[in-house]
Amino acid sequence: MNRKKVLVIFSRLRDANPNPTTELEYTTPFELLVAVILSAQATDKSVNLATRVLFKHANTPQAISKLGVAGLSRYIKTIGLYNAKAKNVIAMCELLLAKHDGEVPRLREELEELPGVGRKTANVILNTAFGEATIAVDTHIFRVANRTGLAPGTNVRQVEDELAKVVPEEFLKNAHHWLLLHGRYVCVARKPKCPECVIRDVCEYTAKTKAEEQELGRNAKRAKMLVAPEQDGTQRAQKATKSTKEK
Repeated sequence: MNRKKVLVIFSRLRDANPNPTTELEYTTPFELLVAVILSAQATDKSVNLATRVLFKHANTPQAISKLGVAGLSRYIKTIGLYNAKAKNVIAMCELLLAKHDGEVPRLREELEELPGVGRKTANVILNTAFGEATIAVDTHIFRVANRTGLAPGTNVRQVEDELAKVVPEEFLKNAHHWLLLHGRYVCVARKPKCPECVIRDVCEYTAKTKAEEQELGRNAKRAKMLVAPEQDGTQRAQKATKSTKEK
C-alpha cells in the first residue's frame, strides 16, 4: 500500500475518533495491567463486569496478593480460563512487590518478565498507560492490517514490525486503538461492514461487502426475530379455539 493511502486511512480514522482509548475500565497502570491479563481470550465487557467488583475490594498488588488464587478466582470466575489467569495475576503481584516496590515497570523487558505478560500485553501497557508509540497486534488488528493491505504479515510480529514502518509518526501513538476499534466494530471477521466503512475506497480488500448483501443479512436477522412471536400468537389462537370447543 502506498504512503498516500496510508495517510488517508489514518486521517479518516482520526477524524471519526479523535481521542481513541481502550474499552477496558481502569484508573491506574496496575488496574490496566490486571485487566489486560484477564482479557486474553475474553471480551472487554466480561472483564469490566468482573473488575468493577474486584477493584472495589482489591486494586493494588498488596491487596490482590492477599486474596490468593482461590480468593481472586471467586471474583473472576465469569471470565474464561479464570483459574490460570488467577495464578498469573497472583504471581505477577508477588513479583511486582518483590522486584518493583509494587509499581508497574515502564521498560518492555521488565514488563515481559511478569507472569501472564507477553509482548502484546507489554505493548498495551506501554501505549495506554505510559503514552508510548507502540502497537499491540491482536486478532482484530492482524485482520485489518492484512485485509486492507496496510501491513500484511503471516504472524503478529511481522504485522507489528510492518505497521511500525508504514504508520506515519503523527498517528503512531493512537494507531493501536484506531485499528483495534475498526476491526472490532466495522471490519469484522465474518462479514465486514464495508458500506459503512470510512476507508472503503482506499482499502485493498478485493471481496468488499455490498450494501445489498448487508441489507439481506439484516433482513434475515429481523425475520428470525419475528418468527417466534408469530408462532406464539398461532399457538395462543389454537389454545383459545380448543378451549372454546371444550366449553
